[in-house]
Amino acid sequence: MKPKLSIVKIGGNIIENESALSDFLRDFAVMEGQKILVHGGGRTATRIAEQLGVPAKMVGGRRITTRETLDVIVMVYGGLANKNIVSRLQSFDCNAIGLSGADGNIIISDKRPVKDIDYGFAGDIRQVNATTIKALLESGMTPVCCAITHNKKGQLLNTNADTITSEVAIAMSEHFETSLYYCFEKKGVLRSVEDDNSVIEHINTEKYEQLLQENVISDGMLPKMHNCFNALQRHVHRVYIGLPGMIAGKEKLFTTLTL
Repeated sequence: MKPKLSIVKIGGNIIENESALSDFLRDFAVMEGQKILVHGGGRTATRIAEQLGVPAKMVGGRRITTRETLDVIVMVYGGLANKNIVSRLQSFDCNAIGLSGADGNIIISDKRPVKDIDYGFAGDIRQVNATTIKALLESGMTPVCCAITHNKKGQLLNTNADTITSEVAIAMSEHFETSLYYCFEKKGVLRSVEDDNSVIEHINTEKYEQLLQENVISDGMLPKMHNCFNALQRHVHRVYIGLPGMIAGKEKLFTTLTL
């Protein structure tokens, strides 16, 4: 039987909220078994970019990563956000180690090719080095991965944190029974965006197709759900979506995804 591994992703809304971040990290620190944390930090990066006079360029809700924007993202994701999280976890006796994809060569990406839109220094994941991550876990470390990868040619790349979470979970599923947690500001996948309690508690492949046809799943939830089912189809055990408290059993409502 494979050992269990929990991979948890937190969004910028948690990182930006001091109280929510403390509560989450306290809960994460006491999660049983081996675990990995993945985080973004886009809201903080946008705020600091504005302070530095670096304009944010967005197309269809997606960030265009210019060279100047990449500098800010590396500073915020790999520095400010990552090291703040790592130091806080250490205060809760969780021996965390902060990583970008370049550290230990754990995540290699290709610069996204230009089609209709040039996304700049955005990375599409090519490979996850599960062997190195496994070695860190077995040494008692808890990896904290930021949303930066590299192309193994000296170039760092801004990479979607949801996709990193999914791809790391898929890679680690060869060695572990892997459960994936997406923690964000909603209680789960909602049938109605106006009703925070309209949580769809269980979604399988058949239900997912039905919800897509009904246009219940749309906008920002579409890529998240695509990542979730891609992970399930590639041997991730189970996926959960909801508020951060679900990792500690504090929330009654959240969404569980299975095949």
